[in-house]
Amino acid sequence: MAMLLDGVRVLDFTQYVAGSGITRLMAELGAEIIKVEIAPVGDPARLIPFIRDGRSGYFVQQNRGKQSLCVDFKHPETLELLRELVPHCDVVVENFGPGVLEKRGLDYPHLRELNPKIIMASVSAYGRESLLSHKTGYDWIIQAFAGFMHMTGPVDGPPHPIGLALLDVNASVHGFAAVGYALYHRLRTGEGQYMDLSMVDTAFHMHDLNVHGPSVTNGEFKPHRMGIHHQQIFPFGVFKGPTGYLCVAALQLQWKNVCECIGRLDLVNDERYDDGLKRATRRDELIPIIEGWMASLPTNEAVLDALDRHRVPATAVLSPADAKTHPYFRDRGTLRTVPDPILGEIDIPGFPFRFSAQPQLPALQAPLLGEHNEEILTRVLGYSMEQTADLTRRGVLLQRPC
Repeated sequence: MAMLLDGVRVLDFTQYVAGSGITRLMAELGAEIIKVEIAPVGDPARLIPFIRDGRSGYFVQQNRGKQSLCVDFKHPETLELLRELVPHCDVVVENFGPGVLEKRGLDYPHLRELNPKIIMASVSAYGRESLLSHKTGYDWIIQAFAGFMHMTGPVDGPPHPIGLALLDVNASVHGFAAVGYALYHRLRTGEGQYMDLSMVDTAFHMHDLNVHGPSVTNGEFKPHRMGIHHQQIFPFGVFKGPTGYLCVAALQLQWKNVCECIGRLDLVNDERYDDGLKRATRRDELIPIIEGWMASLPTNEAVLDALDRHRVPATAVLSPADAKTHPYFRDRGTLRTVPDPILGEIDIPGFPFRFSAQPQLPALQAPLLGEHNEEILTRVLGYSMEQTADLTRRGVLLQRPC
């Protein structure tokens, strides 16, 4: 099967999620990913729970389809070896801390001398060129700095983190898009280029009315945690159903539908409730009406059936475990079970894009540490097996069974 990124070779200096997620997506489209891991541990994601038999499910999810080249940065030969690879690659992706690649001569200005057509993407917390470029940070740090924690949690409670690596993954998807367009630009012009991706930038880009609202209202609107109901729209929030929690998200055009569904047409033209902001302001009067109607039905499913018949957007609030049992996720491929030589079969999120030119996904597995040392150096650089064995013997290369 022809794949969208057949023939694209990536030198991958990434760790954890924000960087590794870029090359994870590229691997699904057929790119060859040479993942450079630093001895003795390799990608620190190999140490993140959950771990069984020395194998991290976290690492497996982010690194399927990659080839592991494990090297010791302390050896001068290591840097020369990595520089030898650059002319044979199309893309370099990295998310090291500040200065790690610069002091080793592996930053973009040096790599461009080796390969003028190279495309390089750097992912960092605050960007490589910024007032805070010297700082490091992970997902929850970015959630705090970019305003996400401030907007999450009870109205009168403390800021809450979002319970998943949302901004790591968001940065990786932005990076995936950036690399794709850089490849398209190079196809048209022959030019490589450098992309400086900041997790803060890609996170702040996700805000909607929290940023423009104060400008439009001359400061009257002050973004704050909303709790479980929207401050400007109603009904738009979480309601207690007969057998669990439900989310209803009805905009102005659906208000009449809501009233018809709950048997309260008298509310449609009531001046107290005739627009979303008025309803949000008086939501304490309306929540008991809606939840009272929900309680009159036997199950959440009955409530959702009624709302669906009236074209009111609504769903049950699912846990990840609930989602795994819902037929949508399997049928769509949003959840998939993949094989691993050590962990056996594990569940991971599916590939989020669907391309008609590549309707099927390749069979991939995550590498052992240094598993592809010999293959990469012999196939890409033309080293002999004796040379690779000598590099291993002298500690330039490391290969470790799991």
